[in-house]
Amino acid sequence: MEIDHGEEEDPFLAFIEYARSVIAPTDEGDGEVENGNGAETSGPGWSWIASRILKTCIAYSSGVTAAILLSDLSQAWNEQHRVGAPKKRPELINQLKKNHRRTKLPNTVTIDSIYEKNFLSLGSVLEVVIVDTFVLPGTNIYMLTVGDFWSSSTIDLYLHRRYYELVDPENGILKKGREVLLTGCYLRTAREGSSSSRLLPTEYLVILLDEDQDDDAVLIGAQFCSDSFSSISLDAVNDGASYSLYARIESIGSMEIHGKIDGLQKKQITLIDNDGIRLKFLLWGEQVPLANLFSVGSMLALDRPYIASSAESGMETNDEFCLEYGSATQLYLVPVIQHEEQVSVALTQSRYQGSRLLSAIDPSQGPRVSQVSLPCDSQGSIDFSNYPFRSFIVELRDKMTSISLYGVVRELFQARNTSGVIFSLKIEDTTGAIWAKLHFSRFWSLGRIGLGHVVYISGLTCCKTQQNRLEVLWDEKNGGAALINLSCLPALLNSSCLHKSSCLTDLFSGQTSCMHVWISYRYLDNICRVRLDQIDHCHVSTRLSHSVCGHFVNEMPGGVLQCSFCHYNCSAEVLRTFHLKIALADDTAKIFAWCTGQTATELLQISPDEFCELSEDEQFMYPSSLENEIFMVALVNCKTQSRERSNSLNPETDDTVSWEITRALKLE
Repeated sequence: MEIDHGEEEDPFLAFIEYARSVIAPTDEGDGEVENGNGAETSGPGWSWIASRILKTCIAYSSGVTAAILLSDLSQAWNEQHRVGAPKKRPELINQLKKNHRRTKLPNTVTIDSIYEKNFLSLGSVLEVVIVDTFVLPGTNIYMLTVGDFWSSSTIDLYLHRRYYELVDPENGILKKGREVLLTGCYLRTAREGSSSSRLLPTEYLVILLDEDQDDDAVLIGAQFCSDSFSSISLDAVNDGASYSLYARIESIGSMEIHGKIDGLQKKQITLIDNDGIRLKFLLWGEQVPLANLFSVGSMLALDRPYIASSAESGMETNDEFCLEYGSATQLYLVPVIQHEEQVSVALTQSRYQGSRLLSAIDPSQGPRVSQVSLPCDSQGSIDFSNYPFRSFIVELRDKMTSISLYGVVRELFQARNTSGVIFSLKIEDTTGAIWAKLHFSRFWSLGRIGLGHVVYISGLTCCKTQQNRLEVLWDEKNGGAALINLSCLPALLNSSCLHKSSCLTDLFSGQTSCMHVWISYRYLDNICRVRLDQIDHCHVSTRLSHSVCGHFVNEMPGGVLQCSFCHYNCSAEVLRTFHLKIALADDTAKIFAWCTGQTATELLQISPDEFCELSEDEQFMYPSSLENEIFMVALVNCKTQSRERSNSLNPETDDTVSWEITRALKLE
């Protein structure tokens, strides 16, 4: 499949735009937003396509084709957005969808996907609308028929008996048009001769309320505004009193294990009422997935929560008591409305360039300007996870979240004497460079990364420090956080749709492309030949490296082995590897380059352990047998521009060798 790279020098970026035009073509073919009134683009965001391509490359280590990538992208996009699904959604849901403004919860699955996969995990979230309520003939069992905003199908749910009082046809709140959130559902699949699949009853149901609806406003005012956190009395609770409370969700804590033996899972939600008083709401064990139905900033109404003393709940806190999800508790939620921020986009830019700051555009060009709407939370932070264009470093501003960057690693340091595992990485694109602070849970977990390597990093957050400087943060624990090293991807060399062949002279021709891939066939047009040259100048040595990060280790006093990169004591996590310096040549030029790890093993065609078993004379003579062998190689410029070279975490390089071979593949 032939892909027109146009003026774009980086074929990977070109393929992203090509894939976008195939998956969600626009009338003008530029991937632009449809109008200047904040209308959302119908296609996938730039970072969604980039990350999906890279995940496919990781899955297919032997290489990918354009057809494989486009098939995977199209399938994933269609599954996520149900492109082309028959529009048989109940009219009731179509009417409600016009005013649907809340953000889809992270673990939400669609009813259509349940039918397709014939599977539903207990942790999945269902955001549904009640289409019908009925009693199974000959029983007293209540059923709900529910649909969602993204599916053409509906499904029946057995209602849990704790909610029967809410389904009364006259006064019940669970009736047609009511939105509810569900989790902890089991799927009863259809059997031959039986009815269609159904959802078994779940205790974990949250009813959505809308303060703009009169009935809901009356319910909130009458039932939940009489009590407050300050009115709770443990003595009254012990005498049988119950409370109905209304508060905003301030934070949702991470998973904790309570107790050292047979630890019980615990989730802690911090609530704050209208008087500014905070109280903890705890979920235990099987209740924990209920937190997936909550969102920070939403108002939570708790009818008859279980009120436990701090001693009873095992909490080490100054609070006298906390709230728990009891057998009689029912939950209502007024979801936070997702605000949107208008982000300006210059439409005269090349589709490969994406957006730029309007101030950076030559006013004489008279660019047309449109806008794209992005979610904005109550603190003013804008979510760029679905931004249709590539983000550039020059565009970064305070309160930007879920940013993805694509660029070259220029420097890399580890922060010492800190409570956590923190590295600082300087990434550069065509618009500038910026430091990103990387927070790891326990240790560096991203494999080998060196200077000059091309990386894709997602899940970045931008904020201002107290010194009014822009800080870019990345946390391994965040769901959308990823850092992928393209320079070391095994699939790269065999994926012709993602690289462009060059000759060695292109390294010195002033091109701005960050990564070159040389394909060493016999010379034909733009395909050039690379061979191992001047083997008598080849330098081969073996060293121990840290298996986690791929960098060399040093022996410390006492015989402890410490990684030169992440400074981790890694005596039990080392392997023998090569450190190779060798000349490469084609018909246009010759360069001296170095490599280590699997790349060096591929070039030398022998493992480090096997090499060490050779006699000294055999080791000395061995490289001569490789002269003029032909390889496909990926090269990066690893020479740092920093004057503080001694502090940078790239111990394998030296100032005499500017090029690193990051991948190699022998050609027959």
